[in-house]
Amino acid sequence: MKNQLLNWSLALAAAGLMTACGTKEGTNTPATTPAKSAITQKVQQYDHFKLTTDLSQLSAKQKELLPLLIKAAKIMDNIFWKEAYGDKAALLSKLSGPEKAYAEINYGPWDRLDANKPFIDGVGAKPKGANYYPADITKEEFEAAKVAHKNSLYTVIRRNEEGKLQAIPYHQFFAKEINEAADLLDQAAKLAENKGLKNYLTLRAEALRTDEYFKSDMAWMDMKDNMIDVVIGPIESYEDKLYGNKASHEAYVLVKDMAWSKKLAKFTSFLPELQRNLPVEAKYKKETPGTDSDLNAYDVLYYAGDCNAASKTIAINLPNDEKVQLQKGTRRLQLKNAMRAKFDKIMQPIANTLIAKDQRQHVTFNAFFANTMFHEVAHGLGIKNTINNKGTVREALKEHASALEEGKADILGVYMINQLVNKGELDGEMKDYYTTFLAGIFRSVRFGAASAHGVANMIRFNYFKSYGAFNKDPETGLYRVNYEKMAEAVNSLSEKILTLQGNGDYAGVADLVDKMGKIGPALQKDLDKLADQNIPKDVVFDQGIEALGL
Repeated sequence: MKNQLLNWSLALAAAGLMTACGTKEGTNTPATTPAKSAITQKVQQYDHFKLTTDLSQLSAKQKELLPLLIKAAKIMDNIFWKEAYGDKAALLSKLSGPEKAYAEINYGPWDRLDANKPFIDGVGAKPKGANYYPADITKEEFEAAKVAHKNSLYTVIRRNEEGKLQAIPYHQFFAKEINEAADLLDQAAKLAENKGLKNYLTLRAEALRTDEYFKSDMAWMDMKDNMIDVVIGPIESYEDKLYGNKASHEAYVLVKDMAWSKKLAKFTSFLPELQRNLPVEAKYKKETPGTDSDLNAYDVLYYAGDCNAASKTIAINLPNDEKVQLQKGTRRLQLKNAMRAKFDKIMQPIANTLIAKDQRQHVTFNAFFANTMFHEVAHGLGIKNTINNKGTVREALKEHASALEEGKADILGVYMINQLVNKGELDGEMKDYYTTFLAGIFRSVRFGAASAHGVANMIRFNYFKSYGAFNKDPETGLYRVNYEKMAEAVNSLSEKILTLQGNGDYAGVADLVDKMGKIGPALQKDLDKLADQNIPKDVVFDQGIEALGL
């Protein structure tokens, strides 16, 4: 596949030169391009993987329903282009070959795996607020503006004719796309044989039209026995690096793996006990996680929008609404086929390059699956509201909230695994989970500072390094886990993150990100080794109705 991708990329590189184009609000448009070979190398950071599943298990109506969901998902893709960049057609019409391919992967001209640096000459820095805000906005102006709903997850900030800021609801700003997607969900609801799915699709269509998502989130939580599933709408706020206020549109179309899901069902029942045992003062764990949540495995058939931009999501923990989480918990969806693709194509080669030979046997798919799964479960632990009346953790930590939350989930996921292994509720030995966890840091840290997950991994790597949780052989350059120190570091970092969140300590989190959220020269050399071995950073999906043969 890599050879095919290389030939394809080189062929595209021979295509015509691009021309200059104008600019518009919230959009940086290209003038000229850098060396074609550099762009070709960037495209080669991604390997291809086809998204499919065993369709023979589906009924005729389910097969008829899937294309409607995929069409609705594609609309989320178009909306996210507008949120992340602006005018997709204007950009892509001026590009060709690998530049065009890489812009499509990144949803714009900024490299998400390289701290959002522009990869096309003449393009300025990516606005921290993406295209949710006017490009010339400042924090001082925004904070001083007396604008209703300016901090809402579901509004776009624009200037009126007098140049003053205004907040426009998503369902108005994206009215054409939203109504088309909602109509498709209504059509799908008519075909749904499962009552829970039918109800959710109907309520989700209404939510898209009104920006009121609570009822549809609650309905999504109530679905337990549906095989077809879809996650769709404005969900994560990673793209807004100005405040972390604005939710991005995305979609996943999914088919549940019933056999794997049955194995996983028991683990959420342990959440209250695990919450009580967290290694932090009682005041930082006073909330009780919901136990109505469930844990399931899926084959994902389609990615769109935010979740498809550059590095691909391999597990989902939703809804994000704190009210839903406290009432019902969350649902954790493990995307098994996408996870397997990343393990085979990326994780295993990384382990063979950077992990000590006698510890490589401890890098396993089962441990990778569990580490990823309990990352999502761990989002339900800890605290959602600050202990000192600063509001929710997300509100208090602003643009740093997502990175710290991802760091919390990673570290508490390993804490949970240790607790469950000791209780005899989870198979395997901690050496597998710890070694796979270290290899996983090398995988995710390559996403760079533009990703909340990447920042979280850098913090964890640097913290563990300072703690002595692993060491690097100066002769071989290979990493070895110190299993005793790793266990101590997990508890120490867990306490630190939970305390920062509970206190709503914005300055403390900013300091942590500044000191430990960066890739040092030594680590960069090791990451360069992975590039020299042509180990992909991530995958792009061959997906859609035709890929499924529908």
